[in-house]
Amino acid sequence: MRVQNQARDKRYVSNQSESVRMFKSDFLEKFTHVHPSVPLILYVPLIGFMLWLTWRRDIGVAPAAGLFALGVFLWTFTEYVMHRFIFHWQPNTSWGRRLHFTIHGVHHDYPNDGSRLVMPPGLSVPLAVVFWYGWTFLFGAYAPPAFAGLLAGYLFYDMVHYATHHFPMRRGVWLKLKKYHIRHHYKDENVGYGVSSPLWDYIFGTVSR
Repeated sequence: MRVQNQARDKRYVSNQSESVRMFKSDFLEKFTHVHPSVPLILYVPLIGFMLWLTWRRDIGVAPAAGLFALGVFLWTFTEYVMHRFIFHWQPNTSWGRRLHFTIHGVHHDYPNDGSRLVMPPGLSVPLAVVFWYGWTFLFGAYAPPAFAGLLAGYLFYDMVHYATHHFPMRRGVWLKLKKYHIRHHYKDENVGYGVSSPLWDYIFGTVSR
């Protein structure tokens, strides 16, 4: 039984040399590879700054905790919508197919490419700016704790996504998340869009079984 488990783990734990060149330009190609620590380096300090703003604006502990939790919850919905309707958009034009491959198709063709599992800053930073202004519009002065929750949800997603491809995750909820995402890759990519949580798959009927 132990031998079988080890064989199963080797099947789904990475071969980080699995990769493909995406651009002829060395300069552009460099930006398609991201170390998994980069999102943590970028966004953990930003979360800290948002929590500092929360303190400066004298938002109470209970409201701040509630807004933080709401931000995490809204991230799970954002993750589902982006994965289902943007990352899995099926274009009919050649340039559209090229764009789709660049954004997400390469990940499905080379799922164990260890340097293409977290969102590159060239995409995540502009999205973060857009979401910050959106959160400011929605929450006004109470935006910092809600935005900190959104960022925390995003970081959890990025780290879980990396782990499902590169760590054994042999027990508990971690094993369930790994199996759920692996089925999306190797069984049916038209279901199982939630990576950090299958919640919205259940709500919208796209559960990977």
